[in-house]
Amino acid sequence: LSHPSMCVWMIDTFGNEEQRRRFCPSLCSMEKFASYCLTEPGSGSDAASLLTSAQRKGDTYVLNGSKAFISGGGDTDVYVVMCRTGGPGPKGISCLVLEKGMPGLSFGKKEKKVGWNSQPTRAVIFEDCVVPVGNRLGAEGQGFNIAMQGLNGGRINIASCSLGAAHASVLLAQEHLTVRKQFGEPLANNQYLQFRLAEMATRLVAARLMVRNAARALQDGREDAAVLCSMAKLFATDECFGICNQALQMHGGYGYLKDYAVQQFVRDIRVHQILEGTNEVMRMIVARNLLQG
Repeated sequence: LSHPSMCVWMIDTFGNEEQRRRFCPSLCSMEKFASYCLTEPGSGSDAASLLTSAQRKGDTYVLNGSKAFISGGGDTDVYVVMCRTGGPGPKGISCLVLEKGMPGLSFGKKEKKVGWNSQPTRAVIFEDCVVPVGNRLGAEGQGFNIAMQGLNGGRINIASCSLGAAHASVLLAQEHLTVRKQFGEPLANNQYLQFRLAEMATRLVAARLMVRNAARALQDGREDAAVLCSMAKLFATDECFGICNQALQMHGGYGYLKDYAVQQFVRDIRVHQILEGTNEVMRMIVARNLLQG
């Protein structure tokens, strides 16, 4: 639900009354789903260099280009697309809302991923795709700002997904240590494993508090909200992946079997360190804020 909620927030925040009335009810009720389309084959972390173009022709834009690694691509109903309507750099980017079925909109093959297999990932392709000007969110040139503001909430969402997986992994590890016996006694009697479990629970609580702090700052419109969202996403996704991985280790060979849920948490949340801006980019955002502040 991370990407659909991010998209509906963008439409609700930057769209006009007609756009909100047209898209938000069905997206909020989950009758329809949306995909966030920023990443391209040649521009991942360097999003401002995107090449997908939208040429104005009367009351329409003609869209050409492609997006890569789009969550829900081909299955979702609405596509919030960042495209170039002006010159190079972030000020030349605008945001258009497309609907599945528009002529010229197509999709690549379903990607074979390590995890996150409940949600399809595909390329989204635009070939002379005609989009009404009325489907543009905000003004021309405002798209990059819209995309970045959407990512603030998206980073909270992804961090929250990691918290859920880590919490479940702590519970699984707790249960396994209690019921599994080695050398004639439960693993729970092993002090080393007790310490590791305590560390996992402590890191989980710290990550949860950090995410909630960032969410509160974003909700309150604080000036430091964007950097706090980056910090929370960085810390929570790194720590929670470590928690899940440690839980798998505690299960021994059983943890590597698909019959045991802990392996799925490890596979599913590894990508959280990449989604919504890689954790290397999060570090760059935090460092830039500190050095320019």
